Amino acid sequence: MSRLLADENFPLPTVQELRRLGHDVVTVQERGKGNQQMPDKEVLYLAIAENRAVLTLNRKHFVQLDQAVPEHTGIIACTLDLDYVGQANRIDHAIKARITLERLLIRINRPG
Repeated sequence: MSRLLADENFPLPTVQELRRLGHDVVTVQERGKGNQQMPDKEVLYLAIAENRAVLTLNRKHFVQLDQAVPEHTGIIACTLDLDYVGQANRIDHAIKARITLERLLIRINRPG
């Protein structure tokens, strides 16, 4: 399964469901970087250093970083969705068939 890094604002219930689905997910907070207003670029570089794709709700900035830092290990940009289980299932479905997430920008949208 995939190795993922959830940024500071990514919903913990979605992280927990992704873990239940078998993904190796850590959070910025678990890395000791919570409540530090870590710049998005630093989050991306942390993910690269750990060979993880970033999970984020900050679509605008990470779409820009996809272009600025093309050697990244994957960006999964999601819309806010309070159906955490559904969101985790959509993420799982989008990434589990991929051999690698490197250099990919995957957008996960709330249905409807």
